[in-house]
Amino acid sequence: MSELKIEKVWKEYGDQIVLEDVSLTVASRAFVALVGPSGCGKSTFLRMLLGQEQPTRGTILLDGTPLPSEPCADRGVVFQRYSVFPHLTALGNVLLGKELAASRYKARLFGQARRNAIDEARTLLAEVGLAGAETKYPAQLSGGMQQRLALAQALIMRPKVLLLDEPFGALDPGIRAEIHTLMKRLWHETQMTVVMVTHDMREAFTLATRVVAFERRRDRPEEKERYGATITKDISIWPPRIAGATSIFGPDRDGPVSSLGHSRDDLAPSGNF
Repeated sequence: MSELKIEKVWKEYGDQIVLEDVSLTVASRAFVALVGPSGCGKSTFLRMLLGQEQPTRGTILLDGTPLPSEPCADRGVVFQRYSVFPHLTALGNVLLGKELAASRYKARLFGQARRNAIDEARTLLAEVGLAGAETKYPAQLSGGMQQRLALAQALIMRPKVLLLDEPFGALDPGIRAEIHTLMKRLWHETQMTVVMVTHDMREAFTLATRVVAFERRRDRPEEKERYGATITKDISIWPPRIAGATSIFGPDRDGPVSSLGHSRDDLAPSGNF
């Protein structure tokens, strides 16, 4: 299970109210897109779900338990800027989560445990379309491939919740469409709940089961800092999308999506860009 329950959450920085009285229940295996004007607190809300920020008031529950006050393996995250380590290979980037879980300070695995982790990381790289790129460094990968790598890095610990902070905004339209196909397939094949921040309404309605809009209900320019954003719209996609269930509308809309096969994201030359 991976149900999120947000109850009367406020976020304030001194006199500035960023979010006010936000309540939202996200069912297990849902895919929720958060939309709204720039600066309305969407990313702040996502950081609270991650554990980077704490609510000023209110509670956030994951499967009925208060959310830990710092990031942990229950929650994976992918940011807009490629959140991969430039000094590690693709395999090393994905393997790092397992290594840190086994040894927080030394980040090392040994023997059979290391072999098992490497096999799992290789399988995950293949799942996101990066088979054959295990020894490449991020600088040798295209933007789309780096974002695939960031997804694999976030998924290696099998998080209950995957948080996406505008992860596809910097990609070219063609590459973005391929990543959408990949994201839809991963959502169908795993047990995770997904919460995604996006400015792209088409992206929101293409991927999500629900689209939730944040906005300031009151907006007086001379007192803007006194009013925080809250949820003003909560739209369920119809016909409903159900993780793991085939849609009558075909795989391109809702159903489990077949493997990508050949990708537009070719490996960069062996040298750096």
